[in-house]
Amino acid sequence: MASGFKVGQCIEGKVSTYVLSKQLHKDVWTAIGSSNLGKVIIKSAPKHRLDNERDVLEHFHARPGIRQLLDETQDPPSLVLKHLDDNLLTASNSKRLEKPEIKFIAKKILEALQAFHEDGYVHTDVKPDNVLINYGSGLCRFREVELADCGDVCLVNPKDHLRLGENGHVIGAHMFRSPEAMLNLKWGTPTDIWSFGTTLISLIWGLGWHIFKPDPEDAGTDDEAYPNHILVKQIAFFGPFPLSYFDFLPEEDERWEFIGDATQYIIDNHKWKPFAKAEDKELAVEDRTFICKIMKLDPRDRPTAKELLQDQWLRDV
Repeated sequence: MASGFKVGQCIEGKVSTYVLSKQLHKDVWTAIGSSNLGKVIIKSAPKHRLDNERDVLEHFHARPGIRQLLDETQDPPSLVLKHLDDNLLTASNSKRLEKPEIKFIAKKILEALQAFHEDGYVHTDVKPDNVLINYGSGLCRFREVELADCGDVCLVNPKDHLRLGENGHVIGAHMFRSPEAMLNLKWGTPTDIWSFGTTLISLIWGLGWHIFKPDPEDAGTDDEAYPNHILVKQIAFFGPFPLSYFDFLPEEDERWEFIGDATQYIIDNHKWKPFAKAEDKELAVEDRTFICKIMKLDPRDRPTAKELLQDQWLRDV
């Protein structure tokens, strides 16, 4: 595990030897490879997540838009991953992105999601800090964009998606989690499309603003009710929940009571904020139209990554 790592430590991989140079997070370090690999990322994790990420990245070897596995070590067990300059959360927090940059990034994320989804995989954790970038020069400040953190990628059976009365397991970060996943329903590839849409909204406004982040007076991140307030915001911006949810959420299910209470709370407190009517200097009409195609509460109504790549919004990218 990463707790055994220290600066200057040498670890042996199958391809190269690596010298640890800096700890980025609890289980993530930068290192320098002895071959021509240069700077790399060394990532440790619980065995099941490490094994899963290795298997997924081997399956998607050399696929564009997906951060690549370069090597692995056995003592201690870790993955050696491609190093990129930054992540989109940090980049968009420091400086608002220009519209051509946002479209370039969106296309690259969708290309990665298309690869995952067409092979039956769900990323489950699409969000700005899991999108890595290399900086460029000229008109676009980014030259490479790659989707990362594949430790929780799941292979799913489309026949299991939204099966009536069945639950799914918890996935992803609260603010970027789809409504069906928030309700603990059996999710599938459309959950990534919702997370992509939420990420896109965050990139358009930038500077640390996130559309579904609860107001501080309502709930803090440690509050048990925090996810509930996120779902309330999802309803307020993109609701109400359609009656089609009865297809996979039984009428007697107690989650309907929460949906009803949340909707009534929005009505009573005048909190409806239909995104379809949103006007802001950061939001062009074509942006709003594209986002509204994505952010459907019923996952069956969301376009696929392939369909979104063919949308007019990306025609000039």
